Amino acid sequence: MAETAVCLGTFTAVKTLWEVRIHKINEELQKEKEFRQRLLLVWEERAALAKLKEKVINEGGRAILRIEEEEWKTLPSCLLKLIHLQEWQLHRTSLQKIPQFIGRFHSLVVLDLSRNSIESVPKEIGQLTSLQELLLSYNRIKSVPKEISNCISLERLELAVNRNICDLPPQLSDLKKLSHIDLCMNQFTAIPSALLNMPNLEWLDMGGNKLQELPDAIDRMENLHTLWLQRNEINSLPETIGNMKNLSTLVLSNNKLKNIPACMKDMTNLRFVNFRDNPLELEVTLPPCENTDEEEQQEMFGIDFMHIYIQESLKKTGNVPTSLILTYCLSGNVESCTSGSPPVMNPN
Repeated sequence: MAETAVCLGTFTAVKTLWEVRIHKINEELQKEKEFRQRLLLVWEERAALAKLKEKVINEGGRAILRIEEEEWKTLPSCLLKLIHLQEWQLHRTSLQKIPQFIGRFHSLVVLDLSRNSIESVPKEIGQLTSLQELLLSYNRIKSVPKEISNCISLERLELAVNRNICDLPPQLSDLKKLSHIDLCMNQFTAIPSALLNMPNLEWLDMGGNKLQELPDAIDRMENLHTLWLQRNEINSLPETIGNMKNLSTLVLSNNKLKNIPACMKDMTNLRFVNFRDNPLELEVTLPPCENTDEEEQQEMFGIDFMHIYIQESLKKTGNVPTSLILTYCLSGNVESCTSGSPPVMNPN
């Protein structure tokens, strides 16, 4: 029995010794593995940084990072070594996420990440107070963070063809310099209130959404000169649209409009309109042109069409404004004035 006890004790001691040795060997192997991983990461970052540096160009006095049609699903942290960059242009890179460290690039003036796979915009983007252009069209963004309102220098915002954006945070009305917004092909059912309160907004595209009507307060966008509303579900226009005196381009093709409001005749700065592919109640034919050049310039559903449509609509309802009758009388057509019949007015 004593010999058996000694043997068992010796075996246990040897087993414990080997377990300790194996544990130490495993620890050393783990440390070596971690060291190799860190070393590999360092080399990968160095390689990535070298590759990124190759993509930096100087153009117009700006340091620009330009990458197109290369696989960059994520951006490495070594990009922070290029903190001086003033512009990012990353197109078709399959980028899935804007890194949170984006907020540290305080020199950025243009951030162009169009045509990628980005699903969200980090709130840190609000730290880019020098940013003038934020271009995120053709991505998968679903919502817009209110922190963008902190980008006080922003002049251009493009979120076209994200397909899922349905509203904008009201805080965006704080962007006093914002003049150009592209929101086409999303899920907007109404013009966001933030847009109505932007004092310097000049260009707006909301084509390809689900707008059914325009707000009565649309004339609050008093500096707007270009408005694209094609491919929506708009069935009528508010009378207040006639107050938009600076509007020069208005596109309303592919909607559900049945009439053109008479107030639009007073929009004297309007140079281009498009009412094509609307179920308008009246059939209007443009008068023949005197020469071929004029015929080529004449737009069937454009300005001339709009004025003649309004004229015919007023004649049909008998609701010809006194001011127009007086103007027509003063032009010398006494017979029409005395007969009381609605005058045929010159659309120009």
